[in-house]
Amino acid sequence: MSRHPGLQMAHLRLESIEDGVASLGDGQYRAVLEVGSVNFALQGETEQEATTAGFAAFLNGLTFPVQVLVRVLPLDLAAHLADLEGRARSLPDKLADLALDHATFLRRLAGSRTLLERRFYLVVPAQTEAMSQRRFTLGRRGADGDLAATRKQLTFRCEEVARQLGRCGIMVRRMSSVQLAQLLYVCWCPELARVQRLGRAIADHQTLVVDSKA
Repeated sequence: MSRHPGLQMAHLRLESIEDGVASLGDGQYRAVLEVGSVNFALQGETEQEATTAGFAAFLNGLTFPVQVLVRVLPLDLAAHLADLEGRARSLPDKLADLALDHATFLRRLAGSRTLLERRFYLVVPAQTEAMSQRRFTLGRRGADGDLAATRKQLTFRCEEVARQLGRCGIMVRRMSSVQLAQLLYVCWCPELARVQRLGRAIADHQTLVVDSKA
Protein backbone atom coordinates (compact mmCIF):
# COMPACT_ATOMS: atom_id res chain seq x y z
CA MET A 1 0.00 0.00 0.00
CA SER A 2 1.31 3.45 -0.87
CA ARG A 3 2.47 5.58 2.04
CA HIS A 4 1.49 8.75 0.21
CA PRO A 5 -2.04 10.14 0.65
CA GLY A 6 -4.28 10.63 -2.35
CA LEU A 7 -4.02 13.94 -4.16
CA GLN A 8 -7.51 15.03 -3.13
CA MET A 9 -6.88 14.12 0.51
CA ALA A 10 -3.57 15.98 0.57
CA HIS A 11 -5.03 19.02 -1.14
CA LEU A 12 -8.35 19.42 0.69
CA ARG A 13 -7.87 17.40 3.89
CA LEU A 14 -11.59 16.61 3.96
CA GLU A 15 -12.38 14.27 6.86
CA SER A 16 -16.16 14.25 7.02
CA ILE A 17 -19.40 16.04 6.18
CA GLU A 18 -22.10 16.06 8.83
CA ASP A 19 -25.11 18.31 9.50
CA GLY A 20 -24.09 20.71 6.73
CA VAL A 21 -20.56 21.12 8.11
CA ALA A 22 -17.37 19.97 6.37
CA SER A 23 -14.54 18.96 8.71
CA LEU A 24 -11.04 19.59 7.33
CA GLY A 25 -9.14 18.29 10.36
CA ASP A 26 -7.06 20.18 12.94
CA GLY A 27 -10.20 21.86 14.25
CA GLN A 28 -11.05 23.45 10.88
CA TYR A 29 -14.71 23.49 9.82
CA ARG A 30 -16.58 24.99 6.88
CA ALA A 31 -20.15 25.73 5.90
CA VAL A 32 -21.09 26.71 2.35
CA LEU A 33 -23.80 29.17 1.33
CA GLU A 34 -25.35 29.18 -2.12
CA VAL A 35 -25.85 32.83 -3.03
CA GLY A 36 -28.30 34.24 -5.54
CA SER A 37 -27.79 37.31 -7.68
CA VAL A 38 -29.53 40.51 -8.77
CA ASN A 39 -29.66 42.01 -12.24
CA PHE A 40 -27.80 45.20 -11.41
CA ALA A 41 -28.08 46.56 -14.97
CA LEU A 42 -31.90 46.49 -14.85
CA GLN A 43 -32.13 48.36 -11.56
CA GLY A 44 -32.89 52.04 -11.38
CA GLU A 45 -30.32 54.50 -10.11
CA THR A 46 -31.79 54.57 -6.59
CA GLU A 47 -31.91 50.78 -6.43
CA GLN A 48 -28.32 50.51 -7.66
CA GLU A 49 -27.15 52.91 -4.97
CA ALA A 50 -29.00 50.93 -2.31
CA THR A 51 -27.55 47.63 -3.56
CA THR A 52 -24.02 49.05 -3.65
CA ALA A 53 -24.35 50.54 -0.18
CA GLY A 54 -25.74 47.30 1.22
CA PHE A 55 -22.95 45.20 -0.28
CA ALA A 56 -20.31 47.65 0.97
CA ALA A 57 -21.81 47.42 4.47
CA PHE A 58 -21.65 43.63 4.24
CA LEU A 59 -17.96 43.64 3.28
CA ASN A 60 -17.02 46.26 5.87
CA GLY A 61 -18.89 44.36 8.59
CA LEU A 62 -17.13 41.02 8.04
CA THR A 63 -15.17 39.92 11.10
CA PHE A 64 -14.00 36.63 9.57
CA PRO A 65 -12.57 35.63 6.18
CA VAL A 66 -14.81 34.15 3.51
CA GLN A 67 -13.99 32.36 0.28
CA VAL A 68 -15.94 33.19 -2.87
CA LEU A 69 -16.53 30.39 -5.38
CA VAL A 70 -17.99 31.13 -8.82
CA ARG A 71 -18.85 28.24 -11.12
CA VAL A 72 -19.64 28.81 -14.80
CA LEU A 73 -21.66 25.90 -16.18
CA PRO A 74 -23.36 25.01 -19.45
CA LEU A 75 -27.08 25.66 -19.11
CA ASP A 76 -29.27 22.60 -19.67
CA LEU A 77 -32.65 23.81 -20.90
CA ALA A 78 -34.21 20.39 -21.45
CA ALA A 79 -36.15 20.27 -18.17
CA HIS A 80 -37.20 23.93 -18.43
CA LEU A 81 -38.44 23.52 -22.01
CA ALA A 82 -40.34 20.34 -21.15
CA ASP A 83 -42.03 22.12 -18.23
CA LEU A 84 -42.83 25.18 -20.36
CA GLU A 85 -44.39 23.10 -23.13
CA GLY A 86 -46.32 21.03 -20.60
CA ARG A 87 -47.84 24.11 -18.97
CA ALA A 88 -48.67 25.60 -22.37
CA ARG A 89 -51.25 22.84 -22.89
CA SER A 90 -53.39 24.18 -20.04
CA LEU A 91 -53.25 27.82 -21.18
CA PRO A 92 -55.72 29.66 -23.42
CA ASP A 93 -54.92 29.41 -27.10
CA LYS A 94 -53.21 32.78 -27.50
CA LEU A 95 -51.08 32.36 -24.36
CA ALA A 96 -50.26 28.80 -25.35
CA ASP A 97 -49.03 30.01 -28.75
CA LEU A 98 -46.79 32.58 -27.05
CA ALA A 99 -45.38 29.97 -24.67
CA LEU A 100 -44.65 27.54 -27.50
CA ASP A 101 -43.05 30.30 -29.59
CA HIS A 102 -40.84 31.17 -26.62
CA ALA A 103 -39.86 27.51 -26.18
CA THR A 104 -39.00 27.29 -29.89
CA PHE A 105 -36.87 30.43 -29.63
CA LEU A 106 -34.97 29.07 -26.61
CA ARG A 107 -34.39 25.72 -28.32
CA ARG A 108 -33.08 27.46 -31.45
CA LEU A 109 -30.86 29.74 -29.34
CA ALA A 110 -29.42 26.78 -27.40
CA GLY A 111 -28.70 24.99 -30.68
CA SER A 112 -26.71 27.90 -32.12
CA ARG A 113 -24.59 28.81 -29.09
CA THR A 114 -23.51 27.53 -25.70
CA LEU A 115 -25.66 29.04 -22.97
CA LEU A 116 -23.95 29.51 -19.62
CA GLU A 117 -25.11 30.08 -16.08
CA ARG A 118 -23.14 31.29 -13.10
CA ARG A 119 -23.55 29.90 -9.61
CA PHE A 120 -22.15 31.69 -6.60
CA TYR A 121 -21.05 30.27 -3.26
CA LEU A 122 -19.59 31.66 -0.03
CA VAL A 123 -17.44 29.38 2.12
CA VAL A 124 -17.75 30.34 5.78
CA PRO A 125 -15.02 29.15 8.18
CA ALA A 126 -14.90 28.33 11.87
CA GLN A 127 -12.06 26.99 13.94
CA THR A 128 -11.76 25.31 17.31
CA GLU A 129 -8.68 25.27 19.46
CA ALA A 130 -6.17 22.57 18.54
CA MET A 131 -8.26 19.51 19.40
CA SER A 132 -5.28 17.20 19.29
CA GLN A 133 -3.71 19.14 22.16
CA ARG A 134 -6.90 19.69 24.15
CA ARG A 135 -7.94 16.04 23.98
CA PHE A 136 -5.24 15.00 26.42
CA THR A 137 -6.09 17.70 28.93
CA LEU A 138 -9.88 17.94 28.68
CA GLY A 139 -10.82 14.51 27.42
CA ARG A 140 -13.53 13.63 24.94
CA ARG A 141 -16.12 15.71 26.69
CA GLY A 142 -14.10 18.89 26.15
CA ALA A 143 -13.58 18.05 22.48
CA ASP A 144 -17.33 17.57 22.02
CA GLY A 145 -17.91 20.92 23.70
CA ASP A 146 -15.49 22.60 21.30
CA LEU A 147 -17.26 21.04 18.32
CA ALA A 148 -20.70 22.13 19.54
CA ALA A 149 -19.43 25.67 20.05
CA THR A 150 -17.90 25.68 16.58
CA ARG A 151 -21.12 24.50 14.95
CA LYS A 152 -23.01 27.21 16.82
CA GLN A 153 -20.48 29.78 15.61
CA LEU A 154 -20.91 28.59 12.01
CA THR A 155 -24.69 28.86 12.29
CA PHE A 156 -24.44 32.39 13.66
CA ARG A 157 -22.03 33.45 10.91
CA CYS A 158 -24.19 31.96 8.16
CA GLU A 159 -27.29 33.67 9.52
CA GLU A 160 -25.44 36.98 9.74
CA VAL A 161 -24.23 36.70 6.13
CA ALA A 162 -27.77 35.85 4.97
CA ARG A 163 -29.17 38.82 6.88
CA GLN A 164 -26.61 41.28 5.48
CA LEU A 165 -26.95 40.09 1.88
CA GLY A 166 -30.72 40.02 2.24
CA ARG A 167 -30.58 43.80 2.59
CA CYS A 168 -29.20 43.87 -0.98
CA GLY A 169 -32.04 41.72 -2.25
CA ILE A 170 -29.76 38.67 -2.53
CA MET A 171 -31.16 35.32 -1.47
CA VAL A 172 -28.86 33.01 0.51
CA ARG A 173 -29.33 29.31 1.24
CA ARG A 174 -27.10 27.17 3.41
CA MET A 175 -26.15 23.89 1.75
CA SER A 176 -27.02 20.58 3.39
CA SER A 177 -24.62 17.68 3.82
CA VAL A 178 -25.73 16.02 0.58
CA GLN A 179 -25.50 19.29 -1.34
CA LEU A 180 -22.00 19.85 0.04
CA ALA A 181 -20.95 16.37 -1.05
CA GLN A 182 -22.43 16.93 -4.51
CA LEU A 183 -20.61 20.26 -4.88
CA LEU A 184 -17.27 18.73 -3.93
CA TYR A 185 -17.93 15.79 -6.22
CA VAL A 186 -18.62 17.89 -9.32
CA CYS A 187 -15.58 20.08 -8.56
CA TRP A 188 -13.28 17.07 -8.11
CA CYS A 189 -14.69 14.87 -10.88
CA PRO A 190 -16.57 17.06 -13.40
CA GLU A 191 -16.48 14.51 -16.21
CA LEU A 192 -17.62 11.60 -14.04
CA ALA A 193 -20.31 13.73 -12.40
CA ARG A 194 -22.01 14.20 -15.77
CA VAL A 195 -22.74 10.48 -16.12
CA GLN A 196 -22.79 9.25 -12.51
CA ARG A 197 -24.58 11.27 -9.86
CA LEU A 198 -24.41 10.95 -6.12
CA GLY A 199 -27.33 9.51 -4.20
CA ARG A 200 -29.59 11.55 -1.97
CA ALA A 201 -28.04 10.30 1.26
CA ILE A 202 -24.36 10.39 2.16
CA ALA A 203 -24.79 7.07 3.99
CA ASP A 204 -25.39 5.46 0.58
CA HIS A 205 -21.73 6.12 -0.23
CA GLN A 206 -20.30 5.08 3.12
CA THR A 207 -21.33 1.43 3.07
CA LEU A 208 -19.29 -1.46 1.74
CA VAL A 209 -20.09 -2.57 -1.79
CA VAL A 210 -18.50 -5.99 -1.24
CA ASP A 211 -18.40 -7.54 2.22
CA SER A 212 -15.83 -10.32 2.47
CA LYS A 213 -16.17 -12.82 5.28
CA ALA A 214 -13.50 -15.12 6.61
